[in-house]
Amino acid sequence: MAIRVGICGVGAFARNFIPLFKAHPEVENVVLCDLDQEKLSARCAEFGIEDRCPSLDELCDLDVDAIAIITQHHLHGPQAVQALRAGKHVYSAVPSAVSLPEITELVRAVEETGLIYMIGETSYYYPCAIYCRERYRQGDFGHIVYGEGQYYHDYVHGMYDVMKWRHGDRWEQYFGMPPMFYPTHSTSMIVSVTGAYATHVCGMGFVDRHPDNLYAREDNVWKNPFSNETMLCRMSDGSMARISEFRRIGHPGTVGMSLYGTEASYEEGVAGKTWVTKDRATCLDLSEKLRCTSIPVSADTGQMAKVTSSDGTHQGVSAVHPVDRLPGEFVGLPNGHNGSHQFLVHDFVTACVTGERPPNNVWDAARYLIPGLVAHESAMQGGVLMEVPDLGYPDD
Repeated sequence: MAIRVGICGVGAFARNFIPLFKAHPEVENVVLCDLDQEKLSARCAEFGIEDRCPSLDELCDLDVDAIAIITQHHLHGPQAVQALRAGKHVYSAVPSAVSLPEITELVRAVEETGLIYMIGETSYYYPCAIYCRERYRQGDFGHIVYGEGQYYHDYVHGMYDVMKWRHGDRWEQYFGMPPMFYPTHSTSMIVSVTGAYATHVCGMGFVDRHPDNLYAREDNVWKNPFSNETMLCRMSDGSMARISEFRRIGHPGTVGMSLYGTEASYEEGVAGKTWVTKDRATCLDLSEKLRCTSIPVSADTGQMAKVTSSDGTHQGVSAVHPVDRLPGEFVGLPNGHNGSHQFLVHDFVTACVTGERPPNNVWDAARYLIPGLVAHESAMQGGVLMEVPDLGYPDD
């Protein structure tokens, strides 16, 4: 069985995924869709794709099996629901939604239609998450005590241009989105390892002090003063977690995690990545093992080609990535965000073909997102402890 895929939104980020969907052996056709017809024509020419569509409304009426939504953040939730209600499987870039009603409607749409939904959470496939999942599966951590996840991305690292690209003349009004509306790079690392989810959170925010005053603008559509937010979580397994989302931070930038158990821990910092045990007998420097530097370009010779970028986020695979399960057609194609892009596309296509629940499914997406939404409300109220609604899980 092969599927037909429509890709809605063909901006800069979509360029990383179009060639992967096109090359996948179980995708028989790709249709590109964008409201910007000039951009749409350019992408069709760039990737040698003939089929195109001027809007999501029309794409939903076409004979495609699945739609990949790679549009502006605040559009993801409603657009995913629209595609699901039209009978299409959905892949969505993060975040899955920007409000509790939106993510609730999204979960219900998946439950009612029985279709596949997968959130494109890159951190799920980061080397540290893969490594810790295996250690956790083996019981090496013991009981989890405490976890940390953080996404540090100062806006001077390319984000001003991204916002101008996304929102045009209104970019300044959309600039100040609450950092905790985009927590999934951090939360997914811990949730995907342990399976535990936040039941209660308290959030705190740093009121922005940057001279451009973009967060404090009266016409800020988000009505949010915080450029940096942190939440402390009570997890369903009895552990605790701290999640930090910083957008004004004197740091080169990172997406990372640390996880502490009663028997052993994984610890990550600017200086390196370490596995340590309580008996002090083991202290492993994992920096090289988990480093993403290249991807294979030849299945026969194993020769490698560099795939990297100046901000360190677009790199190839590490030693812990199970590249043997990827299609041979992906060899030599771009990968990104620490080896995640090829796995995201392959796992979504596989789920559509087999009907099996994918990683980063809609219930995972809800547990990645909702704690952040609640934590922002907590921060707006001075840091009160608040209960986190849980939308359930099929296996619960």
